[in-house]
Amino acid sequence: MSEENTFDLIIIGSGPGGYVAAIRGAQLGLKTALIEKEKHLGGTCLNVGCIPSKALLHSTEMYHFAGHGADAHGIDLTNLSINIEKLMAKKSKTVDQLRAGVQHLMRANKIKVFNGLGMLAGGSKVRIKEKNDETVLTGKHIIIATGSSSIELPFLQFDGEIVVSSDQAIAFNTVPEKLAVVGAGAIGLELGSVWARLGSKVEVIEFLPNIAPTFDKDVSKMAERLFKKQGLNFHLKTKVTGLKKEKGKNILTAEKDGKEIVFEADKVLVAVGRKPYTDRLGLETAGIETDDKGRIPVDKYFKTSADGIYAIGDVIPGPMLAHKAEEEGVACVERIAGQAGHVNYDVIPNVIYTEPEIASVGMTEAAAKEAGIEFKSGKFNFAGNGRAIATDATDGFVKVTACAKTDRIIGVQVIAKSASELISAAVTHMEYGGSAEDLGRTIHAHPTLSEAMKEAGLAVGGNAIHST
Repeated sequence: MSEENTFDLIIIGSGPGGYVAAIRGAQLGLKTALIEKEKHLGGTCLNVGCIPSKALLHSTEMYHFAGHGADAHGIDLTNLSINIEKLMAKKSKTVDQLRAGVQHLMRANKIKVFNGLGMLAGGSKVRIKEKNDETVLTGKHIIIATGSSSIELPFLQFDGEIVVSSDQAIAFNTVPEKLAVVGAGAIGLELGSVWARLGSKVEVIEFLPNIAPTFDKDVSKMAERLFKKQGLNFHLKTKVTGLKKEKGKNILTAEKDGKEIVFEADKVLVAVGRKPYTDRLGLETAGIETDDKGRIPVDKYFKTSADGIYAIGDVIPGPMLAHKAEEEGVACVERIAGQAGHVNYDVIPNVIYTEPEIASVGMTEAAAKEAGIEFKSGKFNFAGNGRAIATDATDGFVKVTACAKTDRIIGVQVIAKSASELISAAVTHMEYGGSAEDLGRTIHAHPTLSEAMKEAGLAVGGNAIHST
C-alpha cells in the first residue's frame, strides 16, 4: 500500500458528524481522509435537510407576514405574489454557499477528500467504489459517519412524484393544491408549514394523540392550536393505511376509531422518521452487527466491536440531530488522539423550526415522573414580555423544570419566536449544573425575549416579577 493512500484517520460520510470529525482530526495532527458517496460534501443536513428547509421556512415566513401581518404595521403590500422558481433559487444559493464553505475547510485543513461509496474491506482497509474505478485506503482508525435516510412505509413507497420524502418536498416546482403529511414530528410540521403558507391545503395525519410528541403536552397542545390558525389541519390518533387512485385522483386512506377516512392529495409527504444508513458499508467484513433498528452498537468512546473502527451520529443510538453528530465527531477523534473527549447527552437541545419555534433540553415532566424525580416547574408566558408585545411575538411560553430537592434544572421547554436561540441559555446553565434560582438571578438585557427565560426560572420558586 502506498504512503499516499495510508492515513491515521479515515472517515466514511461527510455530513455534520463526518466533516467536523475530519477537521478536528487534522487539528490534532492526524493525516485524515474523508469519503463521500454523493457529489457534494455536507450530507443530508446541508444538501436536502436542515439548511434548505430553514431557507424555505424563512422565505415563507416573510411571505406570510406580508400577507397577514404587515398591514397592522402600516405596511401596504398590494398585489402580493410568490415566485416559486425564485424561492427555490434563493434556497439553492444558500446551500451552494455552505457547500463551498465545507470544501474550503477541507482544503484549509489539508484533508484528502475521496468521492465514491466507502466500504469496510477487512482489517484497516476501506474500499472506495466510484463508477468503474476502485481505490483502497489503509487507516489506523476508521469512523463510520454515514447518517440516515427517510423511513419508507411498505404501503406508501416513495415514487418521488406523488409519495415523497423530505428530499422532494423541499423542491416542489409548484405549490400543491392538496398536501397530505404523514407524521406530525419536526419534518412534517416544518414542511407542512412551508407549503401551507404558500397556499396548500395541508392535512397532517398522526398516529399518536399529540403533535410534536417528544415535548410536554402543554407545549404540544399550544403548538396544535397555533398551527391550526396557520392553516394546518390535524388528524390525531389516525393510522394511514394506503393510497389508491379513484377517477384520476390520489386518495390516501386512513383509519380512526375503527372507521375509514380518506384524503384527496396531490402530494403525500411521508415524515415518520429516519433510519440509520448502514447498508453497503461492508460491516459484515469487520464482524460488526447492527441492533433491531439498524444502529451500530458502540461503547462510551464510540468504539464498535471491531478494533480500530468507530461510529458516530445517526448510525448509533440516540437522537438523530446534526449537533449531536458534531459533538460525537469531536469527542471520538479526541479520544483517538489520547485526549478526554466527552459528550453530555443530558443537555442536547432539540428544536422544531416552525413559527413559533419549539425547543427543549433535558427531561420532560413525563420523563421526570417516570424516573421517580420530584420536581417543580415554573412557567412564564410571552404575553407578559415587553419585547414580545412590541414585536407581535406574544404566542408561547418558557417552562423550567427543576429538582424539588436541589433546585437543579433538569429540563426546559420553549415555544416562542426564536426558541432555537433562547434555549441556549438553558443549555449553558444545565451544562454547569445551574439551578432555577441561578437562571432567575442571571441578568438579562431589557427589553428582550430572553427575559422570559429569567422569569420562568424565578417562577419555579413562585417569584416571577411580571406575572401574577
